[in-house]
Amino acid sequence: MKCSESIVLKSIFITGTDTDVGKTYITAGLAVSIRKMGIDVGVMKPFAAGIAQKKGFKSEDVEILSTAAQVNDSENLVNPQFFPIPASPYTAWKNLKIKPKIPGILSSFKKLSKLHKMILVEGMGGMMTPILKDYYVANLIKEMKIPVVIVTRSKIGTVNHTIMTVMMCEKYKIPIKGIIINDFDSDGYKTKELTRDLKNLLGVPILGSIPFIDDLSDSSLYKIFKKNLNLKLLLK
Repeated sequence: MKCSESIVLKSIFITGTDTDVGKTYITAGLAVSIRKMGIDVGVMKPFAAGIAQKKGFKSEDVEILSTAAQVNDSENLVNPQFFPIPASPYTAWKNLKIKPKIPGILSSFKKLSKLHKMILVEGMGGMMTPILKDYYVANLIKEMKIPVVIVTRSKIGTVNHTIMTVMMCEKYKIPIKGIIINDFDSDGYKTKELTRDLKNLLGVPILGSIPFIDDLSDSSLYKIFKKNLNLKLLLK
């Protein structure tokens, strides 16, 4: 195996069961934790969308990720494409006439993979978020040739969404590192019960659950992630 291939295989794609499940904060927490473990970690968000910030990165999510990883990589590498409306890449393409550029995404990922030992790639929406016609986030992950971590939540309905996400990974033959439960729903499932059910139903490793976090400082994130996640299994 070539060195460059081994670097790519260490990278992870962070996907979600839906939008607004907290992928960015989970990815940021992972970046902080992995960095504090002495691993040179980079971050990437291939597509970002929304209202552009007036200063710094156009995307607030990208700024959060870069700060967490403490990297100085250019915005064009970390976030190759930004759409100034809150929509999927496909919808943004149709509305703004800005076509998603897959080759550019893959090229940026390859360059980042040479700069860092590991890349955390945060997706947009879920596995089947459309990028082009008949080309979804799942297709992009497949082309990147990296495994996924699925971020789910504790809200009622999450079992259905998680099962469908795992089924799509299986359909596209994408390896799953595990599932992280983002427990920010006060009226959802008890995480112990949800962990039990997802594990029994899916046979996929449950890496742990992250409680609602007020303090997003490095020390706080590392303490919480180290306590609540099986980081050794994640990095295995």
